[in-house]
Amino acid sequence: MIFSNKAQKLAPSITLAITAKAKEMKAQGKDIIGFGAGEPDFNTPKNIIEACKVALDEGKTKYVPASGINELKDAIINKFHRDNGLIYKRDQIIVSTGGKQCLANALYALLNPGDEVLIAKPYWVSYPDLVHLADGIPVIVDTHEKDDYKFTLENLAAAITPKTKVIILNSPNNPTGTIYSKEELQDIAEFCREKDLFIISDEIYEPLIYGGDQHYSIASLSEDAYQRTLVVNALSKAYAMTGWRLGYAAGPKELIKIMSNIQSHTTSNSTSFVQYAAVEALNGDQSFIPELNKEFKSRRDYMIGRADQVEGLGYIYPKGAFYLMLDIRPFIGKTYKGKTIENSLDFADQLLSDYLVALVPGSGFGLEGFVRLSYAIHIDSIKKGFDRIEAFLTALS
Repeated sequence: MIFSNKAQKLAPSITLAITAKAKEMKAQGKDIIGFGAGEPDFNTPKNIIEACKVALDEGKTKYVPASGINELKDAIINKFHRDNGLIYKRDQIIVSTGGKQCLANALYALLNPGDEVLIAKPYWVSYPDLVHLADGIPVIVDTHEKDDYKFTLENLAAAITPKTKVIILNSPNNPTGTIYSKEELQDIAEFCREKDLFIISDEIYEPLIYGGDQHYSIASLSEDAYQRTLVVNALSKAYAMTGWRLGYAAGPKELIKIMSNIQSHTTSNSTSFVQYAAVEALNGDQSFIPELNKEFKSRRDYMIGRADQVEGLGYIYPKGAFYLMLDIRPFIGKTYKGKTIENSLDFADQLLSDYLVALVPGSGFGLEGFVRLSYAIHIDSIKKGFDRIEAFLTALS
């Protein structure tokens, strides 16, 4: 049988692969510390769970419009107005099965074969493959430590070609936790206006910020930016609803219409009763989010403190999201049990196999020499995990 060349080129998500291996080892009775997946260890807030139960009891289990129920669209409209100063109408909103589907729908709707998409390195693992699936060409833009691994006018100008059509922006960023300032976003918006680029702004970690920084949606900065931006968000991270699979996007109504048509022929509507729970998530009590942030900040600070105590171990300072990128370059080339640690994948494999700690190699994000740790796990596990990481580093020679 001959399979699709395009599909066969796809690599499995390295994040999910590490998580799956760790879960398999855990099922075998091994005491695994899992820093891999970006999944809060808190349960979904009770008011959201109760809203879902009510929807089930009321029989809200049937098909609904492919692009989402009006009640949820209205809640999303209110959220954008309340949090971002953005004004949208129902025909500018789509509800999908997670933020990932919103991104896929958008790229299918925007790209023709050979169109280029600018992606900053390091990047979320799925961006390049989603572009490939949509027949586009991912152009990985080199970023630098001095710029907090962000787009700059200089690296954008160096990467753009006549085929460039779209830029993917992610702030707060996965995996680095860096955040774009208002001034940086204004520069990017003006660049996109001059070069006539469309912007996909992935803002899924929007509420998860731990210092004096503030989140700005690039679509809110000018009328031109508003017209050329699709804002993508989801309930997964801030509301601890990863398994519920609900994301949403807002943008030009012509784009949303095409995305809705694509979705109607693929997955159709996201789960009906989850949409009613999402109305409660967005409209209901939001007081748990500051508490969530407080806990994440405490964990982040602990991990940074532990990293500071290990000679040679560096990191990218995270201002948002819930990941710490450890700089393990000083340990690459060392040996463990007679085998040379050649890259971040070797590092992660040995750490998981012998020290039962799962983390994600930086190569999955395009940043070799680093590994990503999630601090969306309990503090006791973080402490135990760092004890094991230190023991592993000590064993290298």
